[in-house]
Amino acid sequence: MIINEVYAKTILSKSKVADYTINPYIGCEHGCTYCYARFMKRLTGHREPWSTFVDVKINAATLLNREIKKKQPGRVWVSGVCDPYQPIEKKCRITRMCLEILSKQDWPVTIQTKSPLVLRDLDLLMKFTEIEAGLTITTADENIRKIFEPNSPAISERIETLEKLHSSGLKTYAMIAPLLPGAEELAALLSDKVDYVLIDRMNYHYANWVYTKYGLEYAIADKFFREKKEELARAFERKDMPYQLLF
Repeated sequence: MIINEVYAKTILSKSKVADYTINPYIGCEHGCTYCYARFMKRLTGHREPWSTFVDVKINAATLLNREIKKKQPGRVWVSGVCDPYQPIEKKCRITRMCLEILSKQDWPVTIQTKSPLVLRDLDLLMKFTEIEAGLTITTADENIRKIFEPNSPAISERIETLEKLHSSGLKTYAMIAPLLPGAEELAALLSDKVDYVLIDRMNYHYANWVYTKYGLEYAIADKFFREKKEELARAFERKDMPYQLLF
């Protein structure tokens, strides 16, 4: 893994998902084959393959301290094009430093990650007036997870993380996106661990070669997504769990 220290020009960016987004890093160590964020290479000039480098924005906290005083308060998504709790965060703590600033200003925050490392910051998250923490879980099948998300935490670790966050009183959610084979078993695993669930299909082409390599072409067809959408909807309704279909 190539780790670079970089100086960002800005850190609190406008977002279509929330009012703002903060991305403490460029690139990600999880190596998810479907990752939409690889478009960032067109903006950064990286020639290395995606998931082989991470740029650490070492001035992120300094920038946020400055920018947060100039902008209208709003919800901040942490984060949009990287996992804020990928392994490098354990050492660099850029995400934690940014959350400390957001906490002091009491801005609302939505965290999205695949990593149990978010539990390290539970003490800090509990200080927010309005915060939600979500984990992306695309399948309940560990073999499928290894195919599409080779370097990411195991499904069981993510489920356990949600349980710990939820039992601590935090608002939690699961993001089932992209919807992969085996996702139909997630309703049972997520029961009593999340406040709501978001579900979306594969809306990008980066992982098409993976489906072909492993004979999973059926799982990228419209018929698959239509059937799984209905199956998941019924499963979450039986569990009386709020959910939102994004396709």
